[in-house]
Parts: sequence; C-alpha cells; structure tokens
Amino acid sequence: VDLDTAKQELEEFIPHVRNIADESIRKMAGRDLMRFKRFKKQGIAVKFGRFTQKENNRIRKNVEEFLLITGIDNAEKLLFTSRYPEDKETISRLKVEHLFCEKLSEGIPRPWRLIYYRARKMFDPNNYKGRYTNEEKEKLKKYYALHGNDWKKISEMMSRSNISVAKKYSEIKSAINYGPWSKEETQKLMHAVEEVLRKTMEKEDANSLSSSGKSHRDLLIDREKLYGKLPWTAIEAKVGTRYWRQCKQKWTSVVTKKITKGRQLYRGTKGLQAKIDLIKRLYEMNVEDPNEVNWEELSDTIGDVPKAYVQARFYKLKVSCVPFWQRRTFSEIIDYLFEKKLPELEEEL
Repeated sequence: VDLDTAKQELEEFIPHVRNIADESIRKMAGRDLMRFKRFKKQGIAVKFGRFTQKENNRIRKNVEEFLLITGIDNAEKLLFTSRYPEDKETISRLKVEHLFCEKLSEGIPRPWRLIYYRARKMFDPNNYKGRYTNEEKEKLKKYYALHGNDWKKISEMMSRSNISVAKKYSEIKSAINYGPWSKEETQKLMHAVEEVLRKTMEKEDANSLSSSGKSHRDLLIDREKLYGKLPWTAIEAKVGTRYWRQCKQKWTSVVTKKITKGRQLYRGTKGLQAKIDLIKRLYEMNVEDPNEVNWEELSDTIGDVPKAYVQARFYKLKVSCVPFWQRRTFSEIIDYLFEKKLPELEEEL
C-alpha cells in the first residue's frame, strides 16, 4: 500500500501513527498491518506499555521454537547477529527463509518493533551483570567523552547492554545529590516539569496559548498528565543535581502533596487501614502479573492519589514484609501478604 493509505489504515490501531517517521510507517505496514487486522477479527486490541508475564513467556516460546527450526545455537546469535561476524551471513539467510519477523511476533498483539526490542532486552547476556565497579564507572566516563551518545559502541566496549550503560551514565554524569531535596532543587524540578508539559500541550494544540493570550502561569492541564509518562531524562538534565529516578520519585511526592492538600494519608491508624485495604484489594483481583493490575483503580484505597504513589507503597510493603520476595512470583507475594501480614496488621489496628 502507498504511504497515505498505510497511515490511514494503521491509525485505527495506532492513533499517534502520523507522528511516526515515514520509513517506520512503511515497515509497520509490511510487518504489522495484516497482523493487527487478524487480531481485530478475534476481538483483540493492539497493546502498548509494559509487557505482561504472559507476553514475556510467549516471546521465549517463539524464540525457542525458531531456534529449533533453524538450528541456530542460541538466542544471542539470533538477536545480536552482529556480535558473530563469522556466522552473520548464514544466520541472516535463515531468518529470511524461516520468516523470523512473523515467528517472533506470533500471538502477541503489539507492534513488531516493540516485540523485537523486548526480546533483545530479555535475551541479552550483557543486560544483567550486577553493580558497576568504580573502575567500570571511570571507563564509562572516558568512553562517553570519546564517543558521546553512541551507546551501541560503548555497550560493546564495556560488555554491557546499551540500555544499561545509558542509564548508568545518566546517574553518574554529574555531582548527584543523594540527601534531602533543597528548596532550590524542588523549584528547578517543578519548573522543568512545567516546561515539558507546556511544550507537550503546545504540540497538541499549536494555537491554544497564542490565541488565548494567557499569562505564563495560566496553565490548565488534565490531572493524569501531571503524573503520566514524562521525559525524565530531559527533566533530569534541567534539574542538574539529581538523576532521573530521583526526579520521578520527588515529583510523585510533590503531586501527591498538592492533590491531598498536605494531609498525612499513610500515617498512624489511617496508614494501617490503607495497608489492610491495599492487600485485600490486590488479593481480590487475583492477577498473576503486576502489569495486569489497574493501579489507578487502587488509588482510592489510600486516598485521592497518583497511581505511582500506590505502586511505591506496595513496593515498600513487599520489601519490608515478604522474605525472599525477589524469588517469588507476584501472586505468591500477594498470597503471603494476605495470609501472613494481613492478620498482624488487623491486630495492630
């Protein structure tokens, strides 16, 4: 199909498709359009956001089956072919002959590109190598000075994934403050978030601010956008003294305080009751994966708060109360909290 037709047909499944580069749209028309239409016939919507455990398992199954069909040694060779120059030609031929794109995405209602990136993250042996040593941090600074944002090149030099080195450099690139936030830092954060929100709104409605003649402080915005997906690396750069995760956590705290007008929602008897209600609601949901939880719906368990605040409270609860929580599945963690911790909290209350 031609480009305009491809955009029109893909828009039904990907509303923001017209913001995507033309070359990417052409690839999606070839790889995804027919798949999306088949999913539609089955009543299945195209998904975005975090992958569920079920989807991760399907990716593993698809990769393993492709390895069996082709005889390729391992997933790293399949997904990081450039690391094996002597086998590159053979592997590339096998991928074409056995329809790698179709096989990898089979049964997963997402754009192929996102499935491919997820598979690479899951099967990259360089992605899970523990903490960075001081020597590695110094190397990372040196390589960045030489190669800038060429994370692919730097990742190869450090034998770490490109996501890992990019995130780590984000954390160490400046004098990061780990203590309490100063008033000046908090103001910088608030101005940085306001700036990116304003730019987003201007893109959505190019004439809204100019035609209305609103003052600089007159910014009306949907509440969800205050704690939705924000460009945290850009915000980090504007704050300067904190890395992106700290900025995200602090912003959640700021928004929560504003929304609740400073009320202490998670202290004393109210805090105990909130923990009890949170455990009960999660247990009633009976889900296998945290990505399947509707955290927005749970926000009224604690109070009228952002979902990120509820997620943070749950994280603290499982870390402090569930032994060996890293080795347990999500449902096992919920069962433990319901069976062991809930009675203690109810007695304490």
